[in-house]
Amino acid sequence: MNLQQLRYIIAVNRFRNFAKAADSCNVSQPTLSAMLQKLEEELDIRIFDRTNRSVTPTTAGEKIIRQAENALMEIERIGEIVSEDKGQIGGGFRLSVGPTIAPYILPKFIRHYREMFPSVELSIQEMKVNFMIEALQRGELDAGMAISGNVCDGVLEIPLYAEKFMVYLAESCWRKLPVFKPENLEHENMWIMKDAQCLRDSAFSFCKARSKGTHIYEAGSITTLVHIVDENGGFTIIPEMHLPFLNDRQRENVRPIEGDYLSQRRVSLYVKEDYVRERMLNTITDTMKTFMPAGMIGEGIMKYGIRL
Repeated sequence: MNLQQLRYIIAVNRFRNFAKAADSCNVSQPTLSAMLQKLEEELDIRIFDRTNRSVTPTTAGEKIIRQAENALMEIERIGEIVSEDKGQIGGGFRLSVGPTIAPYILPKFIRHYREMFPSVELSIQEMKVNFMIEALQRGELDAGMAISGNVCDGVLEIPLYAEKFMVYLAESCWRKLPVFKPENLEHENMWIMKDAQCLRDSAFSFCKARSKGTHIYEAGSITTLVHIVDENGGFTIIPEMHLPFLNDRQRENVRPIEGDYLSQRRVSLYVKEDYVRERMLNTITDTMKTFMPAGMIGEGIMKYGIRL
C-alpha cells in the first residue's frame, strides 16, 4: 500500500468513474485500474463494486476510503506545519463561502487576496452551509464562511464580523419614520428571503411570522426583494453591505433599525476542530481588514487575528 493508491481510491470515490478519476490524477485509466486492483488484492477485499453503468464503494470500501482521506490529510499537514513554522505562506487553500454572503465579500476579497498572497493557490466554492459543514467534516475544505450558529461536532466556529440589518421601504410606505423598531412593521406587508433573513435570534423573528399576512414571498436574492418592494409596496430588510448595490433614489428608502443583536446578522469562519494552519486562516482576516467597513470585524480579530 502506498500514498498514490490512496489518492486513486479517493478520486474514484469522488467521480464514481474510472476515466474521470484517472484524468484528475494525471494517469492513464489502465494504470489507475491496475493499482486499485493491486491494492484490493493486497487487502484481500473489494473496495468498489463495478458494473458497466456504475462504480460504488462496498461497505468495507467506504470505511477504507474514510481512513484514506484522513491519512492523506494528516500527511499533507506535515508539510504545512513545517512551512508555517518557517514563516512561509503558500500551497493550496480551499475556501467555501455561503451564497447570501458571497456577493458582498468575494469580488473585493479575491482581488485583495491575490495581491497580498500570490503564492497561495486559492480555490473558492459557493456552498450552502449544510453542504459546507459536511465538506469540512470530510476534509474537502480548509475553511468555510457562513452565517453564525451552525456549529456541529468536530467543527470549530470563529466569529468574523457582524453587519446591521436595515429596513428597505417602498416609496409609497406611509410609515417613513427616521428609525424603526420591530413593532413598527406590519408582517402582512413584509417580503422575505428565507436563507438570508430567517436566522436564529435574528431580526424581528421573521421565521415566526411566516403564517401572518398575505404578502410573504420567499425570493431568491436581496436584489429581487428590493425590486419587489419597489413595484408592490411594503418592506423588506437588507444587510448593511447591500447598500452599495442601491441607486441614489433607492437609498432614500433605507432606514436603520433600533437595537443591537436582534438587528444584526453575524458571520463566522468554520474549520475542523483539529485544523492547524493558523497562519493560513489569518490570510482571510488580513485580507478582509483591507476592505470591510469600519467596525464590522470583531475587536478580537482586529487586534490579535485568529489563534487556534
